[in-house]
Amino acid sequence: MKLTFDIEPIEQARPRATRMGRGIRLYDPKKVSVYKRQLGMMCKFQYKDKPLAGPLIVSLKFYRHIQSSVSKKERELRLTGAHRPVVKPDTDNYIKSTLDGLNGLLWEDDNQIVKIVAEKYYSDRPRIEVEVERLEQNEDKRGGTSAKE
Repeated sequence: MKLTFDIEPIEQARPRATRMGRGIRLYDPKKVSVYKRQLGMMCKFQYKDKPLAGPLIVSLKFYRHIQSSVSKKERELRLTGAHRPVVKPDTDNYIKSTLDGLNGLLWEDDNQIVKIVAEKYYSDRPRIEVEVERLEQNEDKRGGTSAKE
């Protein structure tokens, strides 16, 4: 299954803390919580089925905007994929915020994801492309399909 979310990817930031009586409450910064909420609404609009169960393989492609300060030549290199984003935010922070935003909607829990591939690109149209595949039960530990007995 493939889904495309037309939203600028936002990285997971460190949680903020506030004192509540004797305890401490941790929460996402506003930018991250708004992103997760919007991503969840987009997912509900596109995916109307119940959350997937069982082991999953997930592929994520994050397309971020191109800075306006780059030259035309550099812009073309970025649009064609010849130059990829090797700047912050880190790919793993994009992964974390996106998986959290889709939790309970696209899959029951992100702990079901047994394999993940994530990539960053530049684009004039920021978006996130998600591909989810159920792991076949007869697939062996090396990632190949085992022979049937």
